Amino acid sequence: MVPAWLLLLFLSVAQVTLETEDGRVLWGPQPVLVRVKDENDQVPHFSQFIYRVQLSQGTRPGIPFLFLEASDKDEPGTANSDLRFYILNQAPAQPSRDMFQLEPRLGALALSPEGSTSLDQAAEGPYQLLVQVKDMGDQASGHQATATIDVSIVENTWVPLDPIHLAENLKVPYPHHIAQVHWSGRDVRYHLESQPPGPFDVDAEGTLHVTGELDREAQAEYLLQVQAQNTRGEDYTEPLELRVVVADENDNAPVCPLRDSPVSIPELSPPGTEVTRLSAEDMDAPGSPNSHIVYQLLSPEPEEGADGRAFELDFTSGSVTLGDAPLRAAQNILLRVMAADRGGAEGSLSSTCEVAVTITDINDHAPEFTVSQIEPVSLPEDAEPGTLVATLMATDADLEPAFRLMDFAIEAGDVEGTFGLDWEPDSSHVELRLLKNLSYEAASSHKLVVVVRSVAELVGPGPGPGATATVTVLVEKLVPPPKLDQESYEASVPVSTPAGSLLLTIQPSDPISSPLRFSLVNDSEGWLCIKEVSGEVHIARPLQGAQPGDMYTVLVEARYEDEPTLSTSATLVIRFLKAPSAWAPTLNPVPTRHLCTPRQDHGVVISGPGEDPDLAGGHGPYSFALGPNPTVRRDWHLQALNGSHAYLTLALHWVEPREHIVPVVVSHDAQTWQLLIRVIVCRCNMEGQCMRKVGRMKGMPTKLSAVGILVGTLMAIGIFLIFIFTHLTLARKKDLDQPVESVPLKAAV
Repeated sequence: MVPAWLLLLFLSVAQVTLETEDGRVLWGPQPVLVRVKDENDQVPHFSQFIYRVQLSQGTRPGIPFLFLEASDKDEPGTANSDLRFYILNQAPAQPSRDMFQLEPRLGALALSPEGSTSLDQAAEGPYQLLVQVKDMGDQASGHQATATIDVSIVENTWVPLDPIHLAENLKVPYPHHIAQVHWSGRDVRYHLESQPPGPFDVDAEGTLHVTGELDREAQAEYLLQVQAQNTRGEDYTEPLELRVVVADENDNAPVCPLRDSPVSIPELSPPGTEVTRLSAEDMDAPGSPNSHIVYQLLSPEPEEGADGRAFELDFTSGSVTLGDAPLRAAQNILLRVMAADRGGAEGSLSSTCEVAVTITDINDHAPEFTVSQIEPVSLPEDAEPGTLVATLMATDADLEPAFRLMDFAIEAGDVEGTFGLDWEPDSSHVELRLLKNLSYEAASSHKLVVVVRSVAELVGPGPGPGATATVTVLVEKLVPPPKLDQESYEASVPVSTPAGSLLLTIQPSDPISSPLRFSLVNDSEGWLCIKEVSGEVHIARPLQGAQPGDMYTVLVEARYEDEPTLSTSATLVIRFLKAPSAWAPTLNPVPTRHLCTPRQDHGVVISGPGEDPDLAGGHGPYSFALGPNPTVRRDWHLQALNGSHAYLTLALHWVEPREHIVPVVVSHDAQTWQLLIRVIVCRCNMEGQCMRKVGRMKGMPTKLSAVGILVGTLMAIGIFLIFIFTHLTLARKKDLDQPVESVPLKAAV
């Protein structure tokens, strides 16, 4: 049925045309809208004259449980169709007259706070409400209509739910019914919320379902909230809570923790030392048999013939400890342990845990020298500081590089710090070097004790005998090469000098030096010879072929008697002179004389040529001089007394006691000849006379005979004493063998 106002509106739309009398259109047609003003001539109507509704106890106040519907045919949006709802009467009026409240604009009927409290205490009713709908909004005037609402009070069926237990991994068709809720009022819609979100749902009948399998390890419990709501989504009452507990099933095997690095155990750790403690985790319910884990050692197995196991395992705690079997440093072991739930009972789940164990090295080995007694090392006395004496090698049985670092020291035999050690920090050998100059007189040998120690602290027993090494250093005495009293020698001899003539004596510069042995080198003509011990140079054979004014050079070599490798040499230059004339004077023979050392006031008188009538006519005096040998000139002094005699004495306070041949050169005009003066130098007594060695006197016993006499005397005395003691023993035995009565009594005085 079309409202009257809409019909009027349609009828008011027309077109206006302006025409002349003859029908000609001057303007138009133009539409003309005629608006018809609405009048409040329509009465509002309820959708029902009587409303019947059920109201459940427990409904919260202000929550609508009925929405009234009414209509007004006046123009919408105007005051004529602006409707308001009111409660005119409540019957019965107990326990309160205002048990209900009606929202004027929406027509939403709800319990008042007072009515909600009354219904919760006791069920009342039924109630009948007379309600009115009026147009014109809040104005006093307007059309109205009434309706009746029958309210039935029903018992509250919205009761708490007991927790339910659902098995995880349940194999049933889904969705699966788990619970039922019911709101006893009308126009209810159910809503479900899960904390945390889970596979749950509720239908329009209040039936709760689980829509899929549950996993206890993912979520052990859920809290479901079920709400009873009106059509506007408002809760009639407080939500119901349902706790869903997921029952555990043994669907998880124990899980071993991951290890990033091996477990390190020092070697020589005592039995019982804990290696590791396994803590496998089972995702099944804690405290239940499904998560009760026990352990079993799978490997390593005990070695064949071994007294015990290398590792022990506590099957309940998972503690792995060291056993009795020894372990070696740097040994890598893989422990395999089975972890089983349900206490290892039938139906249990298990997994294998692996633990890598490394036996770390400790510093339990002291370093030792490979050779503890070094062969004696000889060093010359003039060895330079820094000279390498010996190299010692040491070893360390430890494996860790830090434990193989060694420290060396000289423990004994080097009080003066003559020697030192040199080594690299990570080296296993040490060099023994000389730091100071050696002295044979201070010490002819050095016995050095070198020790090696570990840089890191040593664990266990201390160093053994192998940690020391003995080095014996022998000092070689420095013997300088022999030195002669002059670097070169010269002698002048007539070409007619006979064989056997003494030219000069080669002597050492130090008279108390070691004995020398002399020899001639490059004596091509064989004119000379030298005495090996005394160093006297003689004419070996006639000087045939030598010419006056010529020079003849030979090399004199001297060596130590006890050190033949040490030698020296000097040149000997012979200058040949013209042979003397046939009338050369004869020289008075000089007898052998003795001179004392230390020097006394004595000497030897040397005479010139004897009286010769051929020389009386104008020959001048003779001159005397010592031979050219520097040693002779050093040891002797020659003084001319007159033209025919000279006086020979010792020039030094001390001259070696022995026979000396002193050459004296006698010259007259251009003629020269040589006298050989034989002088014996000896030690003198108080009277200035030579002391001579005395031989053994005849009739005096020797040492051997004296010892023999002494031994014979002692033996005779011993035999005599043995005879006496034997005699006394036999006499006493005879007395003891006689009867007591036959022995006379000794009278006491």
